Amino acid sequence: MSSQQPTQHSAEPERAPAAATSTPRKVRVLLLFGGRSGEHAISAATAAGVLRAIDRSRYDVVPVGITPDGGWVLAADEPERWEIADGRLPRVEATGEDVVLPLATDRRGVRVLAPGEIPRELGEVDVVFPLLHGPYGEDGTVQGLLELADVRYVGAGVLASAVGMDKHFMKLVLAGQGLPVAPYTVIRPGEFERNPDAWTQTVAGLGLPVFVKPARAGSSLGISKVDDLADLPAAIAEAQRHDPKVLVEAGVVGREIECAVLGGRDGGRPRASLPGEIVVTGAEHAFYDFEAKYLDEAGVELSCPADLPPHVVAEVQDVAVRTFEAVGAEGLSRVDVFVTADEQVVVNEINTMPGFTPFSMYPRMWERSGLSYPDLIDELIALALERPTGLR
Repeated sequence: MSSQQPTQHSAEPERAPAAATSTPRKVRVLLLFGGRSGEHAISAATAAGVLRAIDRSRYDVVPVGITPDGGWVLAADEPERWEIADGRLPRVEATGEDVVLPLATDRRGVRVLAPGEIPRELGEVDVVFPLLHGPYGEDGTVQGLLELADVRYVGAGVLASAVGMDKHFMKLVLAGQGLPVAPYTVIRPGEFERNPDAWTQTVAGLGLPVFVKPARAGSSLGISKVDDLADLPAAIAEAQRHDPKVLVEAGVVGREIECAVLGGRDGGRPRASLPGEIVVTGAEHAFYDFEAKYLDEAGVELSCPADLPPHVVAEVQDVAVRTFEAVGAEGLSRVDVFVTADEQVVVNEINTMPGFTPFSMYPRMWERSGLSYPDLIDELIALALERPTGLR
């Protein structure tokens, strides 16, 4: 911003004019990644993409990693350090420099505490970009912490994050808003073990195949496709390795279509991208599982825009926006649906912090819709700065 030139007085002709300009302060962005969930490595890979693409002329970036046991540490500002390469999954390790985000103060500062040293101030934070997937990050816990700290952040708030993370309550909310979801049942901790025969009959009533899923996990972790009821106990045990609550969902015959949703500016409605389609071509993948998503790119085709009639594209976009609004999402979400042979659109799930590497479907769909990856990062930060913390 230009500073005003002082008035020149004839009595002091020797005085030089003041500097004509001052450099505006960059927006200070804390990138938060890693975390305690099974999606730790995916979160780190997402951070690598953002670190590489974010506009350093506009943003002062503070990378902070959360270790698998929950420690917050100052992380290396090195995209290559956090990428998935040659099957290696990145991991945030303790560095001896613990990061503290003060709560309930009039400052939104970040400090580094190193053993035996005076706390080092990193400065105030304007916005946090929580690139966290799964429990302890995408489920409303970190969002609640940031609300308490009165710090603006990218993405959905506490309630929308929690609802989007829990597939059980997500389906209840979506069905309550008149959105179509697949038939399902929920097996709570200990229920199957107490009465396996009754639960097997309940699952049989959904029809085969079924998909057995952890209720509160992402990235297809712990999901099994069951074509034979004899395999049900093992599938439930696998899901329970990630979450004691299990959701069993009827298989839907249809194309897997995704749509990226971006919050509206200045009170406007959310915006939907062109839809994309996932086609699993590798014979070793029964569905779009973790390995297909992140470790076997050759076994998956990602098509965007999806080859759909215009009226079906419009229906997918409408359902995606309504799903976003139904859970009260903000910032960004990816809505996954099935499109059946008779062109019915059935919601599979909403992901309030979708994969966000440059090669992930969410940014790819926006790129094909006219919004580049760096511009998408700008837009998400702008949306976060536009809204207050607290009730809104």
